[in-house]
Amino acid sequence: MSQTSTTKARAPWLPLAAAGVTVLLWASAFVAIRDATPHFSPGALALGRLAVGSITLGVMLLIRREGIPPRAAWPGIVAAGILWFGLYMIALNWAERSVDAGTAAMVVAIGPILIALLSGWLLKEGFPPRLLAGIAVAFAGAAVVGYSVSDGSSSSTVGVLLCLVAAVSFAGGVVSEKPALRHASASQVTTFACLVGAIACLPFSGQLVSQLAKAPASATLNIVYLGLFPTAIAFGTWAYALARTTAGKMGATTYVIPAVAVLLSWAFLGELPTWLTVVGGVLCVVGVAVTRSRARSRAAEITDSRSAAAEPGKPGPSPAPLAKQG
Repeated sequence: MSQTSTTKARAPWLPLAAAGVTVLLWASAFVAIRDATPHFSPGALALGRLAVGSITLGVMLLIRREGIPPRAAWPGIVAAGILWFGLYMIALNWAERSVDAGTAAMVVAIGPILIALLSGWLLKEGFPPRLLAGIAVAFAGAAVVGYSVSDGSSSSTVGVLLCLVAAVSFAGGVVSEKPALRHASASQVTTFACLVGAIACLPFSGQLVSQLAKAPASATLNIVYLGLFPTAIAFGTWAYALARTTAGKMGATTYVIPAVAVLLSWAFLGELPTWLTVVGGVLCVVGVAVTRSRARSRAAEITDSRSAAAEPGKPGPSPAPLAKQG
């Protein structure tokens, strides 16, 4: 039995716990980005975050003594680095300057839908009914949350298009990362994808240097936080969980982020959620729970019926139905 199989058997809860860590840290990123955005341009913010993340992940990789990923993993690593670590972060940072948070949340929420469609087609994961139903419920919840926090201001066409770019690049990055994890470890894929994203953002290095000199310490610390936790740790736990489940289910898990972000804003920013926001958050959680649920297998039903037949004092099913079931 391989090491991965042994880990799954001994600790089946670890991938779910890793996904939970990712959701919590990515939700916290919205609070940090909100504080840093007035002082850093979209590209500079992305580069600063990715630079801190790359250094942190590189040190961790050296400590773990993991080398360079094999050649077969590089196409997925490069695609994920450019699309997700680079383009997604810049597009989302830029979009949030011209659209309100509610509109951004609603448009970007199509990302998991695209992941489910692309992974079902390109990665041959299929289209499980429970996954599609859960995504539909969770998307409705995300839309409700987005509507409830919308400030009613008009959003620019460019801003909405940038949100669409962010959603598409997010989906493309996840679907590209999944095959890479078949050939390299989660640490290797995350580290080098982050490094590729940082290299892609190097044209913004001049802006970052000049803006760091003027920004308050709190904004700079937020960039460090974004690089350490929502990037280095959260993307690492994401890759760990993604390697052990389908891309469709992992994409759907991100629908919990709006609900967690609302709770964090309430706790740290004093922003009391409305009843509509709470309803949307509950729908998000219920939808994700549906995607994670499992249908009762036919084999389990047969086993239960045979077990009942073996117990004294309990009538069992007749041999004919059992023969049909088998």
